[in-house]
Amino acid sequence: MKLVVDENIAFAREAFSHFGETVLLAGRDITREVLKDTDILIVRSVTNVDENLLDETAVKFVGTATIGTDHIDLNYLKSRNITFADAKGCNAFAVAEYFLTALMKVCSEEKISLQDKSIGIIGVGNVGSKVAKFSELLGLKVLKNDPPLERKNPQEKFYSLDEALQCDIVTLHVPLTIEGDDKTYHLLNEDNLKKLKDGAILINTSRGAVIDNVSLRKIITNKNLNLILDVWENEPDVDLSLLEKVKIATPHIAGYSLEGKINGTIMIFNALNNFLKSDYNFDFVLPEVENNILPYTNNHFDEGEFYYLLSRIYNIEADDLQMKKMLYFGREDRIKYFDTLRKYYPLRREFNNYFIKTNSLEMKKIFEGMRFKII
Repeated sequence: MKLVVDENIAFAREAFSHFGETVLLAGRDITREVLKDTDILIVRSVTNVDENLLDETAVKFVGTATIGTDHIDLNYLKSRNITFADAKGCNAFAVAEYFLTALMKVCSEEKISLQDKSIGIIGVGNVGSKVAKFSELLGLKVLKNDPPLERKNPQEKFYSLDEALQCDIVTLHVPLTIEGDDKTYHLLNEDNLKKLKDGAILINTSRGAVIDNVSLRKIITNKNLNLILDVWENEPDVDLSLLEKVKIATPHIAGYSLEGKINGTIMIFNALNNFLKSDYNFDFVLPEVENNILPYTNNHFDEGEFYYLLSRIYNIEADDLQMKKMLYFGREDRIKYFDTLRKYYPLRREFNNYFIKTNSLEMKKIFEGMRFKII
Protein backbone atom coordinates (compact mmCIF):
# COMPACT_ATOMS: atom_id res chain seq x y z
CA MET A 1 0.00 0.00 0.00
CA LYS A 2 1.24 3.50 -0.85
CA LEU A 3 0.39 6.65 1.08
CA VAL A 4 1.04 10.28 0.12
CA VAL A 5 1.00 12.54 3.16
CA ASP A 6 1.51 16.28 3.58
CA GLU A 7 4.97 16.65 5.11
CA ASN A 8 3.75 19.29 7.57
CA ILE A 9 1.41 16.92 9.39
CA ALA A 10 2.75 16.20 12.89
CA PHE A 11 4.40 12.77 13.23
CA ALA A 12 3.45 12.04 9.60
CA ARG A 13 6.13 9.46 8.81
CA GLU A 14 6.28 7.94 12.27
CA ALA A 15 2.51 7.37 12.42
CA PHE A 16 1.49 6.53 8.86
CA SER A 17 4.46 4.36 7.82
CA HIS A 18 2.77 1.61 9.84
CA PHE A 19 0.30 1.28 6.99
CA GLY A 20 2.73 1.04 4.07
CA GLU A 21 5.14 3.01 1.89
CA THR A 22 4.73 6.63 2.97
CA VAL A 23 5.75 9.52 0.70
CA LEU A 24 5.91 12.95 2.32
CA LEU A 25 5.39 16.01 0.10
CA ALA A 26 4.70 19.70 0.49
CA GLY A 27 0.96 20.24 0.21
CA ARG A 28 1.22 22.33 -2.94
CA ASP A 29 3.43 19.67 -4.57
CA ILE A 30 0.79 16.94 -4.38
CA THR A 31 -0.30 16.42 -7.99
CA ARG A 32 -2.28 13.89 -9.98
CA GLU A 33 0.94 12.50 -11.39
CA VAL A 34 2.34 11.58 -7.98
CA LEU A 35 -0.99 10.03 -6.99
CA LYS A 36 -1.22 7.62 -9.97
CA ASP A 37 -0.34 4.57 -7.90
CA THR A 38 -1.36 5.94 -4.49
CA ASP A 39 -3.97 4.26 -2.30
CA ILE A 40 -4.18 6.71 0.61
CA LEU A 41 -4.02 10.54 0.51
CA ILE A 42 -3.66 12.62 3.67
CA VAL A 43 -3.59 16.40 3.30
CA ARG A 44 -3.99 19.76 5.01
CA SER A 45 -5.93 22.81 3.82
CA VAL A 46 -3.42 23.91 1.14
CA THR A 47 -4.18 20.93 -1.13
CA ASN A 48 -7.37 21.11 -3.21
CA VAL A 49 -8.76 17.60 -3.47
CA ASP A 50 -11.11 17.30 -6.44
CA GLU A 51 -11.54 15.62 -9.81
CA ASN A 52 -8.54 17.47 -11.26
CA LEU A 53 -6.33 15.91 -8.59
CA LEU A 54 -7.82 12.42 -8.28
CA ASP A 55 -9.07 11.50 -11.76
CA GLU A 56 -7.40 8.29 -13.01
CA THR A 57 -5.68 7.68 -9.67
CA ALA A 58 -6.02 4.68 -7.34
CA VAL A 59 -6.84 6.76 -4.25
CA LYS A 60 -9.57 5.17 -2.14
CA PHE A 61 -9.18 7.04 1.16
CA VAL A 62 -8.73 10.79 1.70
CA GLY A 63 -8.05 12.29 5.10
CA THR A 64 -7.53 15.92 5.99
CA ALA A 65 -5.84 16.74 9.31
CA THR A 66 -7.83 19.99 9.47
CA ILE A 67 -11.16 21.18 10.81
CA GLY A 68 -12.27 22.75 7.51
CA THR A 69 -13.32 20.89 4.36
CA ASP A 70 -13.66 23.75 1.85
CA HIS A 71 -10.58 22.38 0.02
CA ILE A 72 -12.30 19.00 -0.47
CA ASP A 73 -14.87 18.23 -3.19
CA LEU A 74 -17.02 15.99 -1.02
CA ASN A 75 -19.55 15.31 -3.79
CA TYR A 76 -16.80 14.07 -6.09
CA LEU A 77 -15.39 11.78 -3.41
CA LYS A 78 -18.86 10.37 -2.82
CA SER A 79 -19.38 9.79 -6.55
CA ARG A 80 -16.11 7.84 -6.68
CA ASN A 81 -16.91 5.93 -3.47
CA ILE A 82 -13.74 7.33 -1.87
CA THR A 83 -13.83 7.23 1.92
CA PHE A 84 -13.26 10.59 3.60
CA ALA A 85 -12.22 11.61 7.11
CA ASP A 86 -11.57 15.01 8.65
CA ALA A 87 -10.31 16.23 12.02
CA LYS A 88 -13.13 18.51 13.14
CA GLY A 89 -12.45 19.94 16.58
CA CYS A 90 -8.79 18.88 16.67
CA ASN A 91 -7.44 22.38 17.29
CA ALA A 92 -10.50 24.12 18.72
CA PHE A 93 -8.78 25.04 22.00
CA ALA A 94 -5.74 26.33 20.10
CA VAL A 95 -7.91 28.72 18.06
CA ALA A 96 -9.85 29.86 21.13
CA GLU A 97 -6.56 30.55 22.93
CA TYR A 98 -5.24 32.47 19.90
CA PHE A 99 -8.45 34.53 19.96
CA LEU A 100 -8.00 35.33 23.65
CA THR A 101 -4.31 36.25 23.32
CA ALA A 102 -4.95 38.48 20.30
CA LEU A 103 -7.90 40.18 22.00
CA MET A 104 -5.85 40.84 25.14
CA LYS A 105 -2.97 42.28 23.12
CA VAL A 106 -5.25 44.81 21.41
CA CYS A 107 -7.05 45.68 24.65
CA SER A 108 -3.76 46.14 26.47
CA GLU A 109 -2.16 48.32 23.80
CA GLU A 110 -5.25 50.38 22.98
CA LYS A 111 -6.26 50.73 26.67
CA ILE A 112 -9.64 49.09 25.98
CA SER A 113 -11.51 47.89 29.06
CA LEU A 114 -13.73 44.82 28.60
CA GLN A 115 -16.10 46.00 31.30
CA ASP A 116 -19.64 46.34 29.92
CA LYS A 117 -18.49 45.26 26.45
CA SER A 118 -20.33 42.91 24.10
CA ILE A 119 -19.04 40.24 21.72
CA GLY A 120 -20.76 38.87 18.62
CA ILE A 121 -19.67 35.28 17.99
CA ILE A 122 -20.52 34.25 14.44
CA GLY A 123 -20.44 30.46 14.33
CA VAL A 124 -20.79 28.58 17.62
CA GLY A 125 -19.40 25.15 16.81
CA ASN A 126 -16.27 23.50 18.20
CA VAL A 127 -14.29 26.75 18.29
CA GLY A 128 -17.05 29.32 18.76
CA SER A 129 -18.49 27.52 21.78
CA LYS A 130 -15.10 27.68 23.51
CA VAL A 131 -14.71 31.36 22.60
CA ALA A 132 -18.17 31.92 24.11
CA LYS A 133 -17.12 30.26 27.37
CA PHE A 134 -13.91 32.31 27.58
CA SER A 135 -15.89 35.49 26.85
CA GLU A 136 -18.46 34.74 29.55
CA LEU A 137 -15.68 34.13 32.08
CA LEU A 138 -14.39 37.64 31.33
CA GLY A 139 -17.83 39.14 31.88
CA LEU A 140 -18.57 40.00 28.26
CA LYS A 141 -22.14 40.11 27.00
CA VAL A 142 -22.21 37.27 24.46
CA LEU A 143 -24.39 37.40 21.35
CA LYS A 144 -24.32 34.10 19.45
CA ASN A 145 -25.13 33.95 15.75
CA ASP A 146 -25.41 30.54 14.09
CA PRO A 147 -28.48 29.94 11.88
CA PRO A 148 -27.92 26.16 11.37
CA LEU A 149 -27.45 25.64 15.11
CA GLU A 150 -30.43 27.87 15.87
CA ARG A 151 -32.66 25.64 13.73
CA LYS A 152 -31.45 22.57 15.61
CA ASN A 153 -31.86 24.21 19.03
CA PRO A 154 -34.81 26.61 18.82
CA GLN A 155 -34.99 26.80 22.63
CA GLU A 156 -31.57 28.50 22.81
CA LYS A 157 -31.12 32.26 22.46
CA PHE A 158 -29.44 33.34 19.22
CA TYR A 159 -29.08 36.72 17.54
CA SER A 160 -29.19 37.92 13.96
CA LEU A 161 -26.01 38.64 12.02
CA ASP A 162 -26.81 42.37 12.10
CA GLU A 163 -27.13 42.29 15.90
CA ALA A 164 -23.82 40.43 16.24
CA LEU A 165 -22.08 42.94 13.97
CA GLN A 166 -23.07 45.83 16.24
CA CYS A 167 -21.09 44.44 19.19
CA ASP A 168 -17.86 45.90 20.51
CA ILE A 169 -16.02 42.72 19.48
CA VAL A 170 -16.92 40.54 16.49
CA THR A 171 -15.26 37.17 15.91
CA LEU A 172 -15.80 34.66 13.09
CA HIS A 173 -15.76 30.87 13.55
CA VAL A 174 -17.68 29.49 10.57
CA PRO A 175 -16.75 27.01 7.84
CA LEU A 176 -16.39 28.35 4.30
CA THR A 177 -19.40 27.37 2.20
CA ILE A 178 -19.93 28.72 -1.30
CA GLU A 179 -23.63 28.10 -1.81
CA GLY A 180 -26.85 27.22 -0.03
CA ASP A 181 -29.03 28.98 2.52
CA ASP A 182 -26.18 29.23 4.99
CA LYS A 183 -23.38 30.12 2.60
CA THR A 184 -20.53 31.95 4.31
CA TYR A 185 -18.55 33.12 1.28
CA HIS A 186 -18.33 36.91 1.73
CA LEU A 187 -20.65 36.65 4.72
CA LEU A 188 -19.18 40.00 5.71
CA ASN A 189 -19.37 42.24 2.67
CA GLU A 190 -19.62 45.83 1.51
CA ASP A 191 -23.19 46.15 2.78
CA ASN A 192 -22.90 44.79 6.29
CA LEU A 193 -19.28 45.75 7.12
CA LYS A 194 -20.63 49.30 7.39
CA LYS A 195 -22.65 48.20 10.43
CA LEU A 196 -19.54 47.60 12.53
CA LYS A 197 -19.04 50.12 15.31
CA ASP A 198 -16.28 52.67 15.00
CA GLY A 199 -13.47 51.31 17.17
CA ALA A 200 -14.79 47.73 17.09
CA ILE A 201 -12.43 44.77 17.29
CA LEU A 202 -12.93 42.39 14.33
CA ILE A 203 -11.26 38.96 14.44
CA ASN A 204 -11.22 36.34 11.69
CA THR A 205 -9.70 32.92 12.36
CA SER A 206 -12.10 30.95 10.14
CA ARG A 207 -11.39 31.26 6.40
CA GLY A 208 -10.21 34.34 4.50
CA ALA A 209 -13.07 34.48 2.03
CA VAL A 210 -15.68 34.66 4.80
CA ILE A 211 -14.89 38.39 4.68
CA ASP A 212 -14.77 40.22 1.35
CA ASN A 213 -11.19 41.47 1.74
CA VAL A 214 -11.55 44.16 -0.94
CA SER A 215 -14.58 45.65 0.84
CA LEU A 216 -12.81 45.34 4.20
CA ARG A 217 -9.86 47.27 2.82
CA LYS A 218 -12.20 50.04 1.67
CA ILE A 219 -14.15 50.15 4.93
CA ILE A 220 -11.08 50.41 7.12
CA THR A 221 -9.96 53.59 5.37
CA ASN A 222 -13.10 55.33 6.65
CA LYS A 223 -13.78 53.47 9.89
CA ASN A 224 -11.48 53.01 12.87
CA LEU A 225 -11.43 49.19 13.24
CA ASN A 226 -9.04 47.08 15.28
CA LEU A 227 -8.44 44.22 12.84
CA ILE A 228 -7.03 40.82 13.80
CA LEU A 229 -6.67 38.56 10.77
CA ASP A 230 -5.20 35.08 10.78
CA VAL A 231 -6.82 34.10 7.47
CA TRP A 232 -6.81 35.90 4.14
CA GLU A 233 -8.67 35.78 0.88
CA ASN A 234 -6.53 34.26 -1.91
CA GLU A 235 -3.91 32.81 0.46
CA PRO A 236 -0.95 32.77 0.14
CA ASP A 237 -1.23 35.84 -2.14
CA VAL A 238 -2.13 38.29 0.64
CA ASP A 239 -3.51 41.78 -0.08
CA LEU A 240 -0.67 44.07 1.06
CA SER A 241 -2.83 47.17 1.34
CA LEU A 242 -5.00 45.28 3.83
CA LEU A 243 -2.04 43.71 5.63
CA GLU A 244 -0.53 47.10 6.43
CA LYS A 245 -3.77 48.25 8.12
CA VAL A 246 -4.21 45.22 10.39
CA LYS A 247 -3.44 45.43 14.13
CA ILE A 248 -2.43 41.76 14.31
CA ALA A 249 -1.65 39.72 11.21
CA THR A 250 -0.71 36.03 11.22
CA PRO A 251 -0.32 33.40 8.46
CA HIS A 252 -3.26 31.03 9.11
CA ILE A 253 -1.71 29.57 12.26
CA ALA A 254 -4.40 30.19 14.90
CA GLY A 255 -4.84 26.44 15.37
CA TYR A 256 -1.13 25.61 15.24
CA SER A 257 -0.58 24.44 18.79
CA LEU A 258 1.38 21.20 19.14
CA GLU A 259 -1.66 19.61 20.76
CA GLY A 260 -3.92 20.75 17.91
CA LYS A 261 -1.59 19.33 15.27
CA ILE A 262 -1.18 16.00 17.04
CA ASN A 263 -4.93 15.71 17.67
CA GLY A 264 -5.43 16.04 13.90
CA THR A 265 -2.92 13.28 13.21
CA ILE A 266 -4.50 11.00 15.81
CA MET A 267 -7.98 11.47 14.37
CA ILE A 268 -6.88 10.61 10.82
CA PHE A 269 -4.69 7.73 12.10
CA ASN A 270 -7.73 6.25 13.86
CA ALA A 271 -9.99 6.82 10.84
CA LEU A 272 -7.50 5.04 8.58
CA ASN A 273 -7.25 2.14 11.03
CA ASN A 274 -11.03 1.90 10.94
CA PHE A 275 -11.14 2.05 7.11
CA LEU A 276 -8.52 -0.68 6.73
CA LYS A 277 -9.93 -2.72 9.64
CA SER A 278 -6.43 -2.71 11.12
CA ASP A 279 -5.33 -2.11 14.69
CA TYR A 280 -1.97 -0.33 14.45
CA ASN A 281 -0.89 1.70 17.47
CA PHE A 282 1.34 4.73 17.75
CA ASP A 283 2.31 6.40 21.01
CA PHE A 284 1.94 10.15 20.53
CA VAL A 285 4.18 11.39 23.36
CA LEU A 286 4.35 15.17 23.84
CA PRO A 287 7.41 16.83 25.37
CA GLU A 288 7.06 18.32 28.84
CA VAL A 289 6.68 22.09 29.08
CA GLU A 290 9.47 23.91 30.89
CA ASN A 291 9.01 27.10 32.95
CA ASN A 292 5.29 26.43 33.14
CA ILE A 293 4.53 28.16 36.49
CA LEU A 294 3.24 31.70 35.96
CA PRO A 295 2.30 34.28 38.64
CA TYR A 296 -0.76 36.54 38.51
CA THR A 297 -0.55 39.14 41.27
CA ASN A 298 -3.70 41.21 40.70
CA ASN A 299 -6.79 40.21 42.71
CA HIS A 300 -9.04 41.16 39.81
CA PHE A 301 -9.05 40.82 36.08
CA ASP A 302 -6.77 43.36 34.42
CA GLU A 303 -6.34 43.44 30.64
CA GLY A 304 -2.67 44.47 30.80
CA GLU A 305 -1.53 41.90 33.34
CA PHE A 306 -3.64 39.19 31.74
CA TYR A 307 -2.03 39.84 28.36
CA TYR A 308 1.45 39.83 29.93
CA LEU A 309 0.73 36.38 31.35
CA LEU A 310 -0.63 35.04 28.04
CA SER A 311 2.30 36.51 26.11
CA ARG A 312 4.66 34.32 28.14
CA ILE A 313 2.81 31.30 26.77
CA TYR A 314 2.28 32.50 23.22
CA ASN A 315 4.29 35.35 21.68
CA ILE A 316 1.70 36.55 19.18
CA GLU A 317 3.66 39.77 18.68
CA ALA A 318 6.50 37.77 17.09
CA ASP A 319 4.04 36.14 14.68
CA ASP A 320 2.69 39.56 13.72
CA LEU A 321 6.18 40.99 13.13
CA GLN A 322 7.19 38.02 10.98
CA MET A 323 4.01 38.25 8.91
CA LYS A 324 4.40 41.97 8.26
CA LYS A 325 7.83 41.43 6.73
CA MET A 326 5.78 40.42 3.66
CA LEU A 327 5.14 44.12 3.07
CA TYR A 328 8.70 44.46 1.77
CA PHE A 329 8.81 41.39 -0.50
CA GLY A 330 7.96 40.95 -4.16
CA ARG A 331 4.90 38.85 -5.00
CA GLU A 332 6.65 35.51 -5.63
CA ASP A 333 8.78 35.87 -2.50
CA ARG A 334 5.70 36.77 -0.45
CA ILE A 335 3.87 33.65 -1.55
CA LYS A 336 6.83 31.42 -0.66
CA TYR A 337 7.37 33.25 2.62
CA PHE A 338 3.74 32.72 3.72
CA ASP A 339 4.12 28.95 3.33
CA THR A 340 7.55 29.04 4.98
CA LEU A 341 6.12 30.75 8.08
CA ARG A 342 3.59 27.94 8.38
CA LYS A 343 6.04 25.12 7.67
CA TYR A 344 8.59 26.26 10.25
CA TYR A 345 6.14 27.57 12.82
CA PRO A 346 7.67 27.56 16.34
CA LEU A 347 6.45 25.26 19.08
CA ARG A 348 3.32 26.51 20.82
CA ARG A 349 1.59 24.76 23.71
CA GLU A 350 -1.94 25.04 25.08
CA PHE A 351 -3.08 26.53 28.39
CA ASN A 352 -3.65 23.19 30.14
CA ASN A 353 0.13 22.72 30.34
CA TYR A 354 0.55 25.73 32.64
CA PHE A 355 0.16 26.39 36.38
CA ILE A 356 -1.00 29.77 37.70
CA LYS A 357 -0.04 31.17 41.10
CA THR A 358 -2.88 33.34 42.40
CA ASN A 359 -4.70 33.91 45.68
CA SER A 360 -7.69 35.55 44.04
CA LEU A 361 -10.91 33.51 44.06
CA GLU A 362 -12.21 35.61 41.16
CA MET A 363 -9.13 34.85 39.05
CA LYS A 364 -9.04 31.16 40.05
CA LYS A 365 -12.49 30.73 38.52
CA ILE A 366 -11.39 32.45 35.30
CA PHE A 367 -8.13 30.53 34.98
CA GLU A 368 -9.72 27.15 35.76
CA GLY A 369 -12.42 27.82 33.17
CA MET A 370 -9.63 28.35 30.64
CA ARG A 371 -8.01 24.98 31.62
CA PHE A 372 -5.10 26.40 33.58
CA LYS A 373 -4.04 24.55 36.72
CA ILE A 374 -3.98 26.54 39.98
CA ILE A 375 -1.28 26.29 42.64
